Order: sequence, then structure tokens, then C-alpha cells
Amino acid sequence: MTGTPPVSSAGLEAAFLQNRERLLRFLLARGVGDAAEDVLQEIWLKIADARPRPIASPLSYLYRTADSLLIDRYRSRRQAEKRDRDWSDIHADTVTGISDIPSADRQLAGKQLAQLVEELLDGLEPPRVGQIFRRHRVDGIPQRQVAEEFGVSLSTVESDLRSAYRALTEFREKIDEV
Repeated sequence: MTGTPPVSSAGLEAAFLQNRERLLRFLLARGVGDAAEDVLQEIWLKIADARPRPIASPLSYLYRTADSLLIDRYRSRRQAEKRDRDWSDIHADTVTGISDIPSADRQLAGKQLAQLVEELLDGLEPPRVGQIFRRHRVDGIPQRQVAEEFGVSLSTVESDLRSAYRALTEFREKIDEV
């Protein structure tokens, strides 16, 4: 019996480590791009979880595994794209004669509610509470940066945000009661 002896799963892991760069080039040549490292990780997990059994040609096995994972990823991506297109097709249609724009009443109610929230935030004490809330939640500024802008500690920003959230929650509960 000549040739290469069968390799166990431990030997397969060793073959993977020895041929990692070759597998990476293989994946890149197939257009995987930035996901090549992710696919390598999937290969590693697959062989680490595999039931130990002799494998006559470990490198061929690794290439087949990589190829199978690429096919699975391609199919999954295609199915997700189809699902997204189908969802868009179903939900993109508008009903004839009915506008997607909120009615004048809803627009007015929305503006009034926004005004009430503005007044609530302006009335919080100290005034910094409303300002910090707006910088963080509306402008999207990280809490640490807000603390620097206002010259306060991070814990003060967190405390002010809790106060604003509490006030908004109470306001929401009052609105919901009506």
C-alpha cells in the first residue's frame, strides 16, 4: 500500500494550519474578497467540529470544504436578495386613490406633539438636561463627547439623560391615558 496514509481530524487541523495561506489565495481567487477570513474561520470550525475519521487527501478535503461553504454563502445571499425583492414588491405597491402621506390631521397632531416634547425638554431643571438629551439622542453625539462639550463628568451626563428619559416616560404615560 503506497501513497499518503489517511489523516485524522487532528491531522486535518494541522493540514489546515500548514495550508492556510494557500486556502486564503484559493478563496480570494474566487472573489470572496473581505469575507475570505470569515470563510477560513468557518472552515476551521467545521473541521474542529467534525467527527474524527481518516481522510486520505486532507488538502483536497479542505478545498472541497471551502468550495462547499462558498456555494452555501452564494445560495444564502441569493435567497436573502430574493426575499428582500419580494418583500419590497409586496409592500411597495400603493393602493390607488389612497395617499401614503399622513393626513392633515395626523400631521398637525404630530407637530403639536413635537412642540409639547420641545417644551418639556426646555422646562427640565437644570436646563442642561434638555440640552444634553438633544445632543446625545437627536444629534447622535457620544456621551463622553457630550460630557466634554458641557464640561461635566460622564456620570453627570448619564444622570441628566436618566432625568430626561424619566420625564419623557411620564409624559408618554399621560398622553397614553388620554
